Amino acid sequence: MFNFSELKEKSKEIEKWLTKELSVIRTGKASPAILDFVQVEAYNSRMAIKELANIVVEDAKTVRLEPWDASMGKNIEKAINSSNLGLSVAPFEKGLRIIFPDLTAERREQFIKVAKQKLEEAKVSLRTLRDKTWKAIEDKEKAGGMGEDDKFRLKDEMQKIIDESNKKLEEQTERKEMEIKI
Repeated sequence: MFNFSELKEKSKEIEKWLTKELSVIRTGKASPAILDFVQVEAYNSRMAIKELANIVVEDAKTVRLEPWDASMGKNIEKAINSSNLGLSVAPFEKGLRIIFPDLTAERREQFIKVAKQKLEEAKVSLRTLRDKTWKAIEDKEKAGGMGEDDKFRLKDEMQKIIDESNKKLEEQTERKEMEIKI
């Protein structure tokens, strides 16, 4: 009667977007994902660190970068330092060690606020998607494609999809907050 595949697909995209956004928020543990958005000036263009170096988590507080081209070490160090991620960079013979300092209580609160802002952005996108879907259902009813009972049954079905997606978004954010607090 009504195809919810677009609603489901776009809901999944919003969930993936939030996952990506939350992955770059720093926790007290070493995570290579934080470096995904750091752009390095290399070979007359801007490149991601993962395109220039091997990235290994050494321990809970350290990530080791081993550039494939040793001459890129300084550029990578400069890019990390200018990224304002609050990370320390220490050169060693084969590359760089990225040290994740312990988070202060103030920084933890800031990161939790950022996570909540990202959650709210995702929820706004989801609400917009819900409104668009509801309008499509109403338009179909007005065009004579369904009765009023069907319209409200579809509205309930749509709301279940939205509620399920909202729950997933909130669970992701709660997990991230717990990681930040630890």
